[in-house]
Amino acid sequence: MIPQLRPALVMAGAFTALLGLAYPLAMTGIAQVAMPRQADGSLVSREGTVVGSALIGQSFTRPEYLHPRPSATDPAYNAGASTGSNLGPSSATLLAQVRERADAFGSAPVPSEMATASGSGLDPHITLDAALRQVDRIAAARGIPAAAVKDAILKAATGPAFGFVGEPVVNVLGANLALDALKG
Repeated sequence: MIPQLRPALVMAGAFTALLGLAYPLAMTGIAQVAMPRQADGSLVSREGTVVGSALIGQSFTRPEYLHPRPSATDPAYNAGASTGSNLGPSSATLLAQVRERADAFGSAPVPSEMATASGSGLDPHITLDAALRQVDRIAAARGIPAAAVKDAILKAATGPAFGFVGEPVVNVLGANLALDALKG
């Protein structure tokens, strides 16, 4: 047993140093050079204050804001607890949650992403369709024309990935910052 102990400890130490220290440092360095904004969390600032991340969803519940996709984390939009709900299609709890979210959305038909939580619980985007269905509520709450709200949302939209994968989406934080810039 003693002859095998030394090589085992040496290998454990070597792989710990390689995979636990050298590799993460190398990847961090490459990320900082190749895409520094994303490596630093894609933080979004307004007037010098960080208000969120373009890559992580956050809660907006007031009627004058675009509402995000529901979060499955507990507490909601907690990046440290990123997870799905693990509730299956036959779950009574999931069905109750979907009904509650659909009722809260207000307009029918409800886009599926507004009634179901994402796999991570942190999606920062919703589809353009789901965003545009919220225009009337936002316009009424802000006391501004619906056309101005729609225009701000359309300007915040991005097309499908690579021009053909998926559908147009809206970053909720970005759109809400654009809405805050409107006069109302």
